[in-house]
Amino acid sequence: MHPMDSTLQQSFPTVMVPRFGDLAPMEGAGERLLAAEDGMFLEVSRPWLRLVRQIGKYHVKTAVPYGLVAETTYLRCGKVPVHLIGAFAEMARATMPNETGAWVVWNAVTRDFRLAPVIIRSQGRGHLDYSRPELSADEVLVLDCHSHGAHPAYFSSQDDIDDVHDVKFAFVIGNCGADVPSLALRLCAKGIFEESERVPSDWYAATKAGRGV
Repeated sequence: MHPMDSTLQQSFPTVMVPRFGDLAPMEGAGERLLAAEDGMFLEVSRPWLRLVRQIGKYHVKTAVPYGLVAETTYLRCGKVPVHLIGAFAEMARATMPNETGAWVVWNAVTRDFRLAPVIIRSQGRGHLDYSRPELSADEVLVLDCHSHGAHPAYFSSQDDIDDVHDVKFAFVIGNCGADVPSLALRLCAKGIFEESERVPSDWYAATKAGRGV
C-alpha cells in the first residue's frame, strides 16, 4: 500500500459493524466509516459530541456479513445554556444593521460554556468576515452564531461552503430589530446539514426584545 494511503486510512478508517457483537464507540476525537448491513455510516466523535449518520445505501441486495447500527446523536456537553442565546441576541441588536458573530464554546475539563465573540475583519448589512476567537486548550466549538441584521434568518449557499468541513451546530438570528427575531438552527457534520424544523421555544423567549440577559 502507498504510504499516503496508509496514512489516510489510519486517520479515517473503515470498520465492519459486528453482526453478533456490539460495536464499541470511538475512543477520542476523530471520524470513521462504518460498513453496516444496510449501508455506510459516518461516525464522528468530539469531546462534546458523538454522532452516527447514514451516508449511503447499497444499490443491490447482495448479502454482506455485517450487523446493524443506529443513527445516534449524543451531546456529551449537555444543552447550550439559554442565557448565552439571549446574550448573542443582544450583541446582534447592538450591531444592527450590520452582521456580527460569536461562538458558544464548551470547556471539556470544567464543563462550562461561554460566549466568545469572533474577531471581525469586516462587516456590513449583508456580509461578515472574521477570524476564530482565541480558545483555551480545553475549549471546543459547539455553536457557531451569526446575525443577519434586518434580514430573515436562513442558511445561504456561502454558509454551506463555509460549514462543509465543520462539526458544530450553526445558529442564525435575523430580523434583529423585531420584538421576536427569526431564528434558524442546524447541525453540521462533515458535509451533513440537518436544519431543525423547530428551534427550541426557550431560545425564542431568550431572544425577545427587552428581555435582557
